[in-house]
Amino acid sequence: DTLFQLVDAHLFASLVELKDYGEHEVLDLKTYEEIYRQVRECVDLCHRDGVIKDEVARDPDKYLVKDDGLLPMLKGFREDGVKVFLLTNSYWEYTSTAMNYLYHEELMDMEVQKKNEWLELFDLVVVGSCKPAYLTDPYLNLFRVVPEDGSLKNTDGLFEIEALGENGAAKFLEMGKTFQGGNWNHLQAMLDIEAGEEILYVGDHLYADVLRSKRALGWRSCFIMPELPEEMRIFEGQMELRKSIMELRQLRDELSLYADSLRREMQSASFSESRHMEKMIEQIEEDDLKVKDKLSEAHREYHSSFHPRWGQMFVAGYQDSRFGYFVKNYACLYTSKATNLGLASTSRAFRTSGELLPHDNLLMDELSTFVDADVE
Repeated sequence: DTLFQLVDAHLFASLVELKDYGEHEVLDLKTYEEIYRQVRECVDLCHRDGVIKDEVARDPDKYLVKDDGLLPMLKGFREDGVKVFLLTNSYWEYTSTAMNYLYHEELMDMEVQKKNEWLELFDLVVVGSCKPAYLTDPYLNLFRVVPEDGSLKNTDGLFEIEALGENGAAKFLEMGKTFQGGNWNHLQAMLDIEAGEEILYVGDHLYADVLRSKRALGWRSCFIMPELPEEMRIFEGQMELRKSIMELRQLRDELSLYADSLRREMQSASFSESRHMEKMIEQIEEDDLKVKDKLSEAHREYHSSFHPRWGQMFVAGYQDSRFGYFVKNYACLYTSKATNLGLASTSRAFRTSGELLPHDNLLMDELSTFVDADVE
């Protein structure tokens, strides 16, 4: 359901194949559940111990994608008085290297990096946040980060902000706006926010970012889905085929309705008329099977145009996929990259699209007719 799971899925599938078809005693002694759990633990360890991020920091040009819209967007937000925060599970050393690279658009020497000029783009920066626990555990402690060397200092968190009196949040941030750890209570207090709905949280992990922040805290959420442009491109290119599929589905519905009407008529028809209607129903059923075969062939072609095995990301068969369900129900907005938000003014209001239930969609169909059984 998320790009982060590709590594887990690939490793698990490879180990299952080795267990099923290879001669590996160490795998024979493990259950599939144990294998998956250990894969999960190893991947988590790779994210924590620096094996992955140290390599990215050494050669950011190879791994980090530059976006010309990033700096203009963040500067525009600041100019318009929008409070901007950075919340990441990465620790200070990696965050500083990556953000310096994106800010200067090249890997800078240590002297320049220590200046951390990119901090001017943010009101608040939180590293080592331990999401999703950051969004659910109110007892996580908050530490200050010294930007020059990455060292940590204790804080009294909410008590310290409250003790500073009027404009306590602003005074607290004047002492430094880089932190490690803490929880959502600290973030909302430092931003001087009363309700979660005042926050638009932008993230690329459906569960750790979007689902938890929306369901637990009521934050507005924006889900980043890099695959979206390709999904939309294929959808547009296959619209004629999709139209044909929907027409075939409607044809099957019409055949079923016609067969039902014949069955009702048979109840009051003569013997000869009933025999004739039976033959008509048999013919309808034969035609329906032919249409069904044609429909299955068309749907396979449509499905494989998105991906030969998995098909569309948002749809499974004719319904929302699990991924599509969570995006639809928990992401207030979703887009292919965060900088798309810079294309809209900060005063722009985003509204939900109107949704219809199946009976409403039926009435919207030009070929459907509403018959009110209660009206004589």
